[in-house]
Amino acid sequence: MANFGDFFGSCICSEPRITPFRPAFHSDLTMQTHVKSTVSRCFASLHQLRQIRHLVPTATLQILVVALVHSRLDYGNSVLVGLPAYLLRQLQSVLNAAARLVYHLRARHHITDALISLHWLRAPERILYKMAVLAYKTLHGGSPRYFSSLVHVADVSGRPALRFAGSNRLRIPPFKLSTIGGRTFPVAAAQFWNSLPDNDDNVTSAN
Repeated sequence: MANFGDFFGSCICSEPRITPFRPAFHSDLTMQTHVKSTVSRCFASLHQLRQIRHLVPTATLQILVVALVHSRLDYGNSVLVGLPAYLLRQLQSVLNAAARLVYHLRARHHITDALISLHWLRAPERILYKMAVLAYKTLHGGSPRYFSSLVHVADVSGRPALRFAGSNRLRIPPFKLSTIGGRTFPVAAAQFWNSLPDNDDNVTSAN
């Protein structure tokens, strides 16, 4: 069992491998096991959809891909913030294969135009989008209470970020390890939220 020390008042310990609510964690928090499992399940779904793509319209196939593949990619993906590039490429390979399936493209065809036409975010963007949504909901009281205790507005010291205050910038708590501490929700959410333009963090809805 590994002991990661004290994070924001809580002792974080791990088993060599645990699987709470599907995301699988290794003791080094690389998320390699989770990504491998997710990619494998997604490609299995794509293989099944490939068997019926000639039987359904393109629009229906796209709906099925979103329901069966995107839902797996996006489930719990906020824990993937700060993921190494080689793991992000594995997740992106699923989206590329899904786009080729929808549009009947071969591997040699460029995928960028297909992703744009489908209005699909790339894998890194999907993770950051989820982080931004969680930060927004935390700021506006739409998240569970335990999230609200993790973020604070920077210009009102010690005040939980439940309402708009001043610039609405979030305070980034101190952390020791960028590979672990920098990926925690209080740090990663604040860093990404503060990087957004001012006119983006004052929206009235997360939808």
